[in-house]
Amino acid sequence: MTGVMVVTGASRGIGAATARLGGKAGYKVCVNYLGSADRAEALVEEIRKDGGTAIAVQADTGNDADVVRLFETVDTELGPLTALVNNAGVLGGEHRVDEADAEHLAELWRVNITGYFLCAREAVRRMSTRHGGKGGAIVNVNSVAAKLGGRDRRAHYAASKGAGNTFTVALAKEVAEEGIRVTGVMPGLIDTDFHAPYGRERIERLGAAVPIGRYAQPEEVAEAVLWLLSDKASYVTGTMLEVSGGR
Repeated sequence: MTGVMVVTGASRGIGAATARLGGKAGYKVCVNYLGSADRAEALVEEIRKDGGTAIAVQADTGNDADVVRLFETVDTELGPLTALVNNAGVLGGEHRVDEADAEHLAELWRVNITGYFLCAREAVRRMSTRHGGKGGAIVNVNSVAAKLGGRDRRAHYAASKGAGNTFTVALAKEVAEEGIRVTGVMPGLIDTDFHAPYGRERIERLGAAVPIGRYAQPEEVAEAVLWLLSDKASYVTGTMLEVSGGR
C-alpha cells in the first residue's frame, strides 16, 4: 500500500531515512520536524528531486493543537492519510532513578508517550472504516531498551519505550476490525545524532559488543518500517519487530 505518509521527527536519523525511502516507494510524504527547519526542507527537496512528493510541517507532537494542525495540513496539501510512522522522541538525558525529578519525567512522557497517542488519534480518525476511512497502517518506532531496560542511567527512557510497546499492542487490537494495522519496530544501536553527545568512540565500542558485531545505519530500520507499512505485511499487526543485531 502506498498513499500519504506522515513521519514524525523526520528531519534526521531513522525518521529521515524512513521519509526518504517512503518517497522512493511512492508515498506522498510529510516530513514533520520540531526545530530543524533547514534539515527538513533539505530532505523535502531531496525527495522531490528523486521524483517524489513531500512537504515539511513544523509541529511539537506532544502538543495537542500542533498535532491537529499537522494532520489538517496533510489533509489539505497531500490528501487522505494511509500511513503514520510515530518516530519523534527524546532521550531525556542520563541519570539514575534516585536523581530523577517530576518535571523532566513529565517532559519525557509528553513527547515519547503522549505524542504517540495524539498522532495515532489523528491517524485513526482519518484511516478507520468506523470514521469513513479506507484503512491504513501505523508503525511506532520504539527501542530494544524496552526489553533490555536501557543502559545504565536510562531507566526513564526504557520505561517510556516500554509504554510504546504496550500502546502498540493495545491499539492494534482496538482498530484491527477497522482496516488499520498497528505494529512497531525496536531498533538497537543505530548510528544517529542520538549518540552524538557521547562521541564516536562510544558507539564504536558498543557496536563491537552487539552479537552481529556492529551498529546499524538508519536505513536498515527504515527498510523494516516500510515493510511493515506495506501490503506484504498484510497479516502482521500488534507485534514488535526487533532491528537490533541480536541484542
